[in-house]
Amino acid sequence: LEISNLSDKDILVLRLDLTDRSSHEAATNSVLKHFGKIDVLVNNGGRSQRSLFVDTNLDVYSAIMELNYLGTISLTKHVLNHMIQRKKGKIVTVSSVMGIMGAPLASGYCASKHALQGFFNSLRTELTDYPEISIINICPGPVQSKIIQNVFTENLAKSIENSGDQSHKMPTDRCVRLTLVSTANNLKEAWISDHPYLAVCYLWQYAPTWAWWLMNRMGKRRIQNFKSGV
Repeated sequence: LEISNLSDKDILVLRLDLTDRSSHEAATNSVLKHFGKIDVLVNNGGRSQRSLFVDTNLDVYSAIMELNYLGTISLTKHVLNHMIQRKKGKIVTVSSVMGIMGAPLASGYCASKHALQGFFNSLRTELTDYPEISIINICPGPVQSKIIQNVFTENLAKSIENSGDQSHKMPTDRCVRLTLVSTANNLKEAWISDHPYLAVCYLWQYAPTWAWWLMNRMGKRRIQNFKSGV
């Protein structure tokens, strides 16, 4: 409000629980009642994971999919109905480079992001009669945020003890800026990452044999560090 021409009526903040799917229609209607339209939906809710599959309870995987995948597509469904009526809109989903590749200690998180990639790539093909509705997948690499402090572990009641150094990750403001650029230009998919993570994405896409070799070496060290509490 201090640095723009917006007024109080231009801002509406609603509490939202992605896992409470029964509330998503009412939340969408509240936004429509206040603003009269929805131009852009940014799906940015989710939690990551730090645990080995052999040590992880299956209810953790259920919770990851309920939040990251089902909650996201539930909210999308209600907003998309409005956009179809208007024949216009943008649906931006923050996926991850983990939706493109696999990584140790994040099997459930990777699965949820792969699910989002598959869903929205398929949804885009169902909307060919609505060329003004854009489906945009954003795939960030490591970004400075509180995602590590809030990760799923091997059971739902346990939190992570050591979040580690985050200084090597992409600054949040740069990731946001590149996401906005991608949205403004209607990019179907954008990989937003620094090297070496971006280079690994290209390896995974174009030279998967080399990617498997590299990830096996990196993964072994990552698991050793995890078990050592690093």
